[in-house]
Amino acid sequence: MSRAEELWERLVRAALRRERTGTDAFGHPVTGIAGNVPSSLANNRDIDEILRAADEIQDEDPNVARILCEHAYSLAQNLDPNSEGRGVLQFKTGLMSVIKQKLAKKEVGTIDRSRDIALLQEFYKLYRERNSVDKLREEEMKLRESGAFSGNLGELERKTVKRKRVFATLKVLGTVLEQLTKEIPEELKRVMEADAEMTEDLIAYNIIPLDGHTLTNAIVNMPEVQAAVSALKYHRGLAKLPVDFTIPATRNSDMLDFLHYIFGFQKDNVSNQREHIIHLLANEQSRLGIPEESEPILDEAAVQEVFLKSLDNYIKWCNYLCIQPVWSSLEAVNKEKKLLFVSLYFLIWGEAANIRFLPECLCYIFHHMAREMDEILRQEIAQPAMSCDSENGVSFLDQVISPLYEVVSAEAANNDNGQAPHSSWRNYDDFNEYFWSLHCFELSWPWRKPSSFFQKPQRRSKDMLACGGSQHRGKTSFVEHRTFLHLYHSFHRLWIFLAMMFQALTILAFNDRHFNAKMLREVLSVGPTFVVMKFFESVLDILMMYGAYSTSRRMAVSRIFLRFIWFGVASVFICLLYVKALQEESKPNADSVIFRLYYIVIGIYASIQFFISFLLRMPAFHLLTNQCDRWPLIRFVKWMRQERYYVGRGMYERTTDFIKYMFFWLVVLCGKFSFAYFLQIQPLVKPTRAIVEMNNLSYSWHDFVSKNNHNALAVASLWGPVVAIYLLDIYVFYTIVSAVWGFLLGARDRLGEIRSLEALHKLFEQFPGAFMNNLHVPLPNRTRQSSSSEDVEKNKVDAAQFAPFWNEIIKNLREEDYITNFEMELLLMPKNSGDLPMVQMPLFLLASKIFLAKDIAAVETRDSQDELWERISRDDYMKYAVQECYHTIKLILTKILDGEGRMWVERIYADIHRSIEDRNIHVDFQLSRLPLVISRVTALTGILKGAETPEMEEGAVKAVQDLYDVVRHDVLSINMREHYETWNILSKARTEGSLFTKLKWPKDAELRALVKRLHSLLTIKDSAANIPKNLEARRRLEFFTNSLFMEMPKPKPVRKTLSFSVFTPYYSETVLYSVTELQKKNEDGISVLFYLQKIYPDEWRNFLARIGWDENTPDSVIWDSPNETLELRFWASYRGQTLARTVRGMMYYRKALMLQTYLEKTTPEDLEAAVSSNDATETQGFELSPEARAQADLKFTYVVTCQIYGKQKEEQKPEAADIALLMQRNEALRVAFIDVVETSKDGKAHTEFYSKLVKADINGKDKEIYSIKLPGNPKLGEGKPENQNHAIVFTRGNAVQTIDMNQDNYFEEALKMRNLLEEFGSDHGIRPPTILGVREHVFTGSVSSLASFMSNQEGSFVTMGQRVLANPLKIRMHYGHPDVFDRVFHITRGGISKASRVINISEDIFAGFNSTLRQGNITHHEYIQVGKGRDVGLNQIALFEGKVAGGNGEQVLSRDVYRLGQLLDFFRMMSFYYTTVGYYFCTMLTVLTVYAFLYGKAYLALSGVGEAIEERAQILQNTSLSAALNTQFLFQIGIFSAVPMILGFILEQGFLKAIVSFVTMQFQLCTIFFTFSLGTRTHYFGRTILHGGAGYKATGRGFVVRHIKFAENYRLYSRSHFVKGFEVVLLLIVYLAYGYNVGGAIGYILLSISSWFMALSWLFAPYLFNPSGFEWQKVVEDFKDWTNWLLYRGGIGVKGEESWEAWWDEELIHIRTLGGRIAETILSLRFFIFQYGIVYKLHLQKSDTSLTVYGLSWIVLAVLIILFKVFTFSQKISVNFQLLLRFIQGLSFLLALAGLAVAVALTDLSIPDIFACILAFVPTGWGILSIAAAWKPIVKKVGLWKSIRSLARLYDAGMGMLIFIPVAFSSWFPFVSTFQTRLMFNQAFSRGLEISLILAGNNPNTEL
Repeated sequence: MSRAEELWERLVRAALRRERTGTDAFGHPVTGIAGNVPSSLANNRDIDEILRAADEIQDEDPNVARILCEHAYSLAQNLDPNSEGRGVLQFKTGLMSVIKQKLAKKEVGTIDRSRDIALLQEFYKLYRERNSVDKLREEEMKLRESGAFSGNLGELERKTVKRKRVFATLKVLGTVLEQLTKEIPEELKRVMEADAEMTEDLIAYNIIPLDGHTLTNAIVNMPEVQAAVSALKYHRGLAKLPVDFTIPATRNSDMLDFLHYIFGFQKDNVSNQREHIIHLLANEQSRLGIPEESEPILDEAAVQEVFLKSLDNYIKWCNYLCIQPVWSSLEAVNKEKKLLFVSLYFLIWGEAANIRFLPECLCYIFHHMAREMDEILRQEIAQPAMSCDSENGVSFLDQVISPLYEVVSAEAANNDNGQAPHSSWRNYDDFNEYFWSLHCFELSWPWRKPSSFFQKPQRRSKDMLACGGSQHRGKTSFVEHRTFLHLYHSFHRLWIFLAMMFQALTILAFNDRHFNAKMLREVLSVGPTFVVMKFFESVLDILMMYGAYSTSRRMAVSRIFLRFIWFGVASVFICLLYVKALQEESKPNADSVIFRLYYIVIGIYASIQFFISFLLRMPAFHLLTNQCDRWPLIRFVKWMRQERYYVGRGMYERTTDFIKYMFFWLVVLCGKFSFAYFLQIQPLVKPTRAIVEMNNLSYSWHDFVSKNNHNALAVASLWGPVVAIYLLDIYVFYTIVSAVWGFLLGARDRLGEIRSLEALHKLFEQFPGAFMNNLHVPLPNRTRQSSSSEDVEKNKVDAAQFAPFWNEIIKNLREEDYITNFEMELLLMPKNSGDLPMVQMPLFLLASKIFLAKDIAAVETRDSQDELWERISRDDYMKYAVQECYHTIKLILTKILDGEGRMWVERIYADIHRSIEDRNIHVDFQLSRLPLVISRVTALTGILKGAETPEMEEGAVKAVQDLYDVVRHDVLSINMREHYETWNILSKARTEGSLFTKLKWPKDAELRALVKRLHSLLTIKDSAANIPKNLEARRRLEFFTNSLFMEMPKPKPVRKTLSFSVFTPYYSETVLYSVTELQKKNEDGISVLFYLQKIYPDEWRNFLARIGWDENTPDSVIWDSPNETLELRFWASYRGQTLARTVRGMMYYRKALMLQTYLEKTTPEDLEAAVSSNDATETQGFELSPEARAQADLKFTYVVTCQIYGKQKEEQKPEAADIALLMQRNEALRVAFIDVVETSKDGKAHTEFYSKLVKADINGKDKEIYSIKLPGNPKLGEGKPENQNHAIVFTRGNAVQTIDMNQDNYFEEALKMRNLLEEFGSDHGIRPPTILGVREHVFTGSVSSLASFMSNQEGSFVTMGQRVLANPLKIRMHYGHPDVFDRVFHITRGGISKASRVINISEDIFAGFNSTLRQGNITHHEYIQVGKGRDVGLNQIALFEGKVAGGNGEQVLSRDVYRLGQLLDFFRMMSFYYTTVGYYFCTMLTVLTVYAFLYGKAYLALSGVGEAIEERAQILQNTSLSAALNTQFLFQIGIFSAVPMILGFILEQGFLKAIVSFVTMQFQLCTIFFTFSLGTRTHYFGRTILHGGAGYKATGRGFVVRHIKFAENYRLYSRSHFVKGFEVVLLLIVYLAYGYNVGGAIGYILLSISSWFMALSWLFAPYLFNPSGFEWQKVVEDFKDWTNWLLYRGGIGVKGEESWEAWWDEELIHIRTLGGRIAETILSLRFFIFQYGIVYKLHLQKSDTSLTVYGLSWIVLAVLIILFKVFTFSQKISVNFQLLLRFIQGLSFLLALAGLAVAVALTDLSIPDIFACILAFVPTGWGILSIAAAWKPIVKKVGLWKSIRSLARLYDAGMGMLIFIPVAFSSWFPFVSTFQTRLMFNQAFSRGLEISLILAGNNPNTEL
C-alpha cells in the first residue's frame, strides 16, 4: 500500500473511532473525511455536504450513511474518472476505505442495494419526525421575537443551529434521492418541496439574501433594499432573454442577468456585483430618506449620485481624450440606463483581476462594451456580444481579460523576481498609461491581438544578453532608471533654488555686505546658474526617457528635444551675455549697454517664471489661464513648461490654503538662510581668502592638485561640510517649525486636556452633555434656553442617554480583562431613568464621600448650616453623594413601607426640609449621631439587597425599627408638639410592635439596583481616586473622554450613515496562539504564557476571575479544561500582534452600530418620545435585535483577505482551523482567499486560480459564498497589494478602512466612526476628502526601552507630524494603516495600493500619491484612534527601518514621485520632498557630512597643509571654531529631531511629565538608538538607489525579550554599521595622530566628540540593546557560536546563518549591474588615501615626497599579502607535503621577523612607524577587497577569488574581535549586566514587574 493510502487509512480509522480533532463554535465535533474533499473536484461542495450529512447520521442509521458515502464516491468518479486532479486519488482511496469499514460493521454478509432508495425515503420521514421539523421554525421565530428583551442569546443560537443542521441534512437527503430516482411518491415530493422552501436561508449569501429570501434576516424587509432590488429588475427597454437562460425561482430576472447572458460574465461575479450595486443604491437612498410607499421606489437622486461617482473616472478619461462618452447627453440618460451602465462597469471591474490596476484600460473596455450593449438593446431578443463570443461559448474572462493578463504576466515574469532593471520590462503603470492617448484605439474592438501592445517579451536568460532586443516593447512615458540623478530630475526646482541662494549668500558674504553696483552685478550671476541647471535638467529629460522613445507620443518626445534646444541656446546666450558684460565692465570708460540688455533679459525671464510658478497656482489665476487655452501661445508655453498627463492636472489648492503653507515655508526658509549666512558662510570668508592667497605651502606628500592651484583641496575641505549641511539643514528647520505649528494646532483642537485620572474625575459631569453634543444624533429642542429645573431634567436626559454607551464601554474593558469586577461596579453609571431629582454619577466618583461628609457633620457641630454645606460643597461629588443618599433613602423607605411606616418617612423628611429652609438643621438634628443612622441604614440595605426569605424579612423589619429608634431618640431635637397626632400614632404603633410589620420586599429591578447602590455608597470607605488601576484602561478612558470635547462633524442616525468596509490583508502570521506556542520554552526556560503573566499580572488575575478560577490556580489545571484552554488562548492572543486581536477590535464597529441603532430607534422624534421611558436606555439583548443586526450589516462589512487560506486548509495547518474559529465567533466576518485548483486538461496538468469568499457555516467550517475564476496566478507583483486587489471586489460601502493584521480597535473609538465618515462631506479644501487619516496608538511600547523609543518616534509622526502635513501643508499621504478611503473613488482609479514588483515595495504610500495626482484630498483626524503594534527588538526595528528606507529608495525612481515633484507648486513640492524621499536623503547627507568633515581633516593632516597654514598665519582658530560648530550641529540634529517628540509629550502629558519622560529616555540612551537608526536608514536608502535589492522583510511580530547571539548581530549589521563605524574610527585616529590642533586635546575633543559618538553607537548599540548582552555565560556561548560560524566553510544549500562563506556570498548578491560595479569601485577608492598619506609621514622616509616612497609601500604590501597567502595555504592541497609546508611557513615567519628587526636597527624605521604601516595597509586591503568583490565574475575567472575570500574572512574576524573584546571585558563586571537590564526594561521595573525572572529564566537552578 502506498504512503498516501496509509495516511488516508489512518484518517478513516480516526473518523470511525470518533477521535475528536476539535470542535466548532457550538461545541459540535469536526471529524471525518468530509472536510478533505480536494478542490480540484468541480462540485466538491456537494460532495462535502453529502459526506458531512453521512457523518451526522452515522449513529442514527449506518446503512443510510453508507448509501450517502457510495453516492459521494460515484459523484467523484463521474467528475474525475481517471483521478488526474490533485489529491483525487487519495480522496477516493480514503472514501472507499470508509465504505468498506461501514460494510464490515454489517452483521449480514451481503447488502441488497435495490432497497437503498426505499431506505432513504423511509429514513427521510423518520428523520423529520424525530426532529419535530414542523415545530422547529415556529419555536425559533417565537424565541427570536422575544429574544430582544429576554437576552437569551444562547438558547436562540442553539435553536437556530439545530434548525439549520436538520434542514441541511434534509436538503442533502432530498438531493441524493432526486439524483438516484425520479419516482418519488407525490406525498413525499410535496413534503420535500416544503422542506426545500425552509432551507432558503441555507443558500450561501454575503449580506443581502437575494437568491434565497429568509425570514430571520430583516435586511430584505428594509424599504431602501427593496427599492434598490426593484430598480434593477428587468424592464421593457431590455432585449428579451432566451427561454433556456435559467434564473433561480427565488427571485425575478434583472438587468444583471441580461448583462450576464450577453457578455458571459461569471455567475458568481454577477451575484457579487448584484449585491454590491444594491448595497450602494440602498445606502445612498437611506441617506436621502426612507421610501414610505408600500412598493418602495428608488429616488432619481440616489441613482444619479451612484452613477456619477462610479463613472467619474470614465467621464474624465473621455474629456481628456476629447472623445464622446457612450451617451450623447447625460441629461437624456434615464434612470434604468444609468443603472445599466453602472452594472456593466462593476461587472467588468469585478472580473478584471490584475487588470483592476489599469483603471483607464477598464475605461477603454467599458467604452466599447457599452457601445456593444447599445447595439444589442436595439434587438428584440438578446444575442451574445461578438467581443466575448467564441467556439467555447460566451466568456468575458477568456476573450477580454485573459489576453491582457497574459501579456502583463509575461512582462512580470521577465523581471527576474524583481532583480531585473525596471527599464527592461513593462509594469502595471506602463500598461495603464498606454490608454492615456488616442493611440490606444489602435487596439480596436474586439482586441486586435497582433498589435505590438500584446507583444510578449522573450524570457530573460544569461545567453540572451546579445540578442532579443527587438522582441521587447518599450516602456510608456517614463523609465525608472536606477540612479541618484532622479532626485535632481524630480525636484530640480528645489536644487536650483538652493544653488542660487547659496551663490547669492556667498557673494554677499565675500562682498562684506556692501550693497553696491559691483555686488549687484555679481549677484546677477545667478542667471547663468539658473539656465545651466535648467539645461542640465533638460539633458536628464533626454537620458531618463531612454527606453521609452519607441512607444512614447511624438508630441512628448518633441517637447523633450525642444526644451533641450531652448535651454541649450538660452544657457549659451545668457552665459555669453554675462561674460561679455563683465568684460565690458572691466574696460575703462565702458558703457554698460550689454549689462542693461542682460538686466532686461533676466528681468523678463524672471517675471514670466514668477507668473507661471506662483500666480498660476492660485485658483483664480489658474481658471483664467484655462480660459486662455484657446490662445496658441498660452497653450504652447504651458505645454513647453510641463508635459500634460492624464493624472496631475489641476493640483492647486484654495488661495487661503496656499497662503498658509506659503507662510509656513517662508518662516522655515528665513531661519534656514539666516543660519546659513551668519553661522556657516560668513565665518569662512576670511580663512578662505587667506588660504587662497598663500603661496609655496610645503606639502608633506607628493601633491598633484592644490600646490599651484590656490590650495584648492584645502579650501574644499573647509567648504565641503558647510555645503553638505547647507543642503540638509532645511529639514532641521522644517522639523522645528512643524513641531511648534503642530503643537499649536493640537492645543487648538483641545488635545491633551484630559491627561490624568484626576482630570477625568473632575470633568465627568460634563461628559454626558459633551457626548450628546458630539456623538449622539442631534435632538430637536435640546439646545434651547431653559430654567434651572429644566436644566436638571435636561442633564438627566443627557445622562440617561450617555449611561448605556458608557456602561457598554466599561463592560468591554471588563471583558478584555483590563479592570476587575469591583472596578466595573464602581465605574458603571446608573440608568438615570428613575424618580430621583438629580443625575446619578458612577460610584467611583462618590466612593468614600459619605464617610468624609459624615466626619465633617459630626465633628464640626458648632458650624452653622451654611458653613457646613459650604464645606461639603467644596467637593462637588461629596455634595452629589449626600444629595443622592438623602433622596434614595426616602425613595427606598417610601417604596417598602406603607401605612404608619410611610407616614413616619414623610414626617421626618418634611421636618428635615423645613429645618433646611429655616437654616436650623444643625439645631433640630443631632448631627454628631449621624454615624448611628448610617449604620442602621447600612444594616437595612445589606438585608434588602439579598433574596427574600422569612428570616430576611424579619431582619429587615427589625432593621427599620432600629432605624426608627435611633432617629426618634438620638437624632431628633425638634419640637414634636406641632405634629403631635402623627408622632402619637407612631409611638403607639411602635409600642404595640405593629410599626413596620407590613414591609414590601423590593422586587422591581430598578429599586433593587437603588438599594444595592445605596449600600455601596454607605459602605465603600476607600477612595476610588486611582480607579481604574490598569494603565491601558486609564489611557483609553482619558482619550475617549477628551475626544468628547474635540471638534468633529455631527453624526447622522445609523440609517443615514455612510456604509463602510474594513479590509485586512493576511498571509501566514499568527492567528491565535496554540497551546504548544504558549507552553514552549525558549533557551532561558521562558514560555510565552509565563512572559505574559509577568508583563500583565493584573490582567492575568482579572482573566482568572472572569473564567471563575482562583488567582493561585496552576496553569496545568486550566489546560485540563477545553473551554478554559480556548479562553486562555484568546487571552494571550489579544496581547500579541495576532489576527485574533485585530478581528476582535474591528468587530467592535458592528457592535457599536448595533447599539447605536438599538438605542436611537429610527428617528429623532421617536427617540425624544422614548427618552422618558425606560426602554430608551435599555440595552439588554441589543445584539439580538433583528433590526439592529440588519442595519449594522448594511452599514459595515469586514473582509480579511487570507491569501493562502485554501492552501492552509488543504495542508491542515492550524492557522486554517483558527481562521475558521474566528469566523464562527464573528458571524459578520468574511474571509477571502485564492484557491488553487489543479485539474487535468487534455492529459496535461492544468492549474486554475479562483478568488473565493467564505463565511462560517453551522458545522464549524466555512461556507463558500462566491467563487470567481481568475485568468491566472494573481501574484504578478508585490504580494500584499495583489492580495488586497483580488479580494477588494468583496468589500462593500462608500468607504473602506485599510487595517493591517497587527492592529487593534476599541469599542469606545468605534462609537465615533459615524462622525469620521461624515468628514467625507465636510469642507476640507477645494476638493472633498478622498482619504481620511486616522490617529494611531502604538500599543507595544509598554515594556522595553527600545519598544518605547519606537513607540514615541512613531507616535510623534502619526500625531504631530501628520497633523501638520494635512494642515497647513496639504501634502499628507497614505502611510499605511488605518486610513479610511473613499472606496468608490479609489476602486475606479486603480485600487488602494500599487503592485508593480519592487518599485512599489512600499505599496501603501503609492495610494496616497495616486489619490493626490488624481485630484484627491487627504486629511487627518485625531479625535479617533486605532491601536497599532510595532517591532519591539532592535533587529526587528532595523529590518523594518531597512524595509522602509529601501522602499523610499525605490520611490525616488518612480514616476509618481517625479510627477508630484514636477506638478505641485513650489511650496507644496518642498513639503512633499522633505516628508518623503527628502527625509531619507537628508538622513544620508547627515552621515555624508561627517565623512566630508573627517576626510577633509584627514587631508589637511596627511598632506601637511593644515600645519603649514597654521604656521603661516593664526587663522585656523576661526576655521576650527566654525568646523567645531558644524560638527556639533551634526550632533544636535539628533536633538532637533527630538523636538516634535518633546512638544508632543508636553501637549498630551503635561509639561512636568514630558520633561521627566524625555530625561528618562536620555538616561536610557535613546540618542544612541536614534544615531544607530540613522545608519540603518542611510545604508538601505543609498544601497537601494545604487543597486536595488529592496524587498519585503518579515520582521516577526512576537515578544522579543530574548538574547540575540553575537554572530546574528554581526551578520545583520556588519556592512550597514560596523564597516562604516570602523572607517570613521580610522579617520579619527589618523586625525589624532597627524592633525594639528591649536587647542590641543580640548580642541580635538570639541571637533571629534560627535563623530566618536556616532562611530561607537554604530559599533556597540546592537550589543548594548541586546537582552543579557553582558552576561558572562552568554558571552562565552556567543563566542563559541561566532567562531563556529566564521570557520565553517559551508557548501551547496548552506544558509548564511550557518556559514560565513555563504553569508558573504549573500552580502555581495546586490551588486549585479555594470553601473553598480563602477559605483562601488569609485566609492572604494577613498580607502587608498590612507596609505598614500601615511607613508610620507614615516620617520623612515624623512622629507622625501617623491612617488618612489609610495611605490615602495606597495612592494611592502605585496610581500605582506604573499606572507598571508603562505600562512593560509589550502589544507586540501597540502595533504601530501605537510612537513615541507610547515617548514616554509616557519622559515617565512622567521625571515619576516628578522627583516623587521634589521630595518628597525639599521634604518630610521621606528616602532611607531610599524603601527603607522598597519594603519595605512588595513584600509588599502579593504579597498582592494571591496573592488574585487564588485568585480567578482572577473576575479573568479582570473582565479583569485579564493584568496580574496580568505582575506575577507580575516577582516571579518578582525572586526568581530575588535567589537567582541570590549563586550567581553564589560561582562566581567556583574554590575554592567544589572545596569543594562535596568536601562532596557525601565518601564517594566517602574511598574513593579518581575522582568528579572523573565531575563534570568524560569528554569529552577538545581545546583544552588
